[in-house]
Amino acid sequence: MQIAIDPLDGTEIVALLREHLEEMRRISPPESVHALDLARLRASDITFWSAREGGALVGCAALREIDGWHGEIKSMRTAAAHRRRGVAEALLRQVIDEAVQRGYRRLSLETGTQPQFAPARALYARFGFQYCAPFGSYREDPCSAFMTRALPPVSNENLQ
Repeated sequence: MQIAIDPLDGTEIVALLREHLEEMRRISPPESVHALDLARLRASDITFWSAREGGALVGCAALREIDGWHGEIKSMRTAAAHRRRGVAEALLRQVIDEAVQRGYRRLSLETGTQPQFAPARALYARFGFQYCAPFGSYREDPCSAFMTRALPPVSNENLQ
């Protein structure tokens, strides 16, 4: 699997993100949909990656900088035909590694509380994320679960 920064201009990634937004809107009430649209994902505070296998788009993820020490995972999505094959795990590792390299001390996320989000919550828990209070501009919401984890300090060893 190859994971690379994506300029968000290909038809495949646009379609995957459209599918992501549509599904979030089907599952959650409008006030509880925090998925970002294409324009917002292109903002300077966001780094966006796509994952490909054999040339096929298999997933995507983004990292938003909240401030100099805190990042947020956004737009984690695995293409339906590639679920349960380690795509989300590989993308999550990429985002965590980048957050550590940037020197973030904390990485957080918002995901749904509905049953459809149970696999995502389980993945995040396996990677050390714990439930927390809303962060940034989020507010308490029965359809939102907030998770966070502390990150190790970047060392010279990690930079080599």
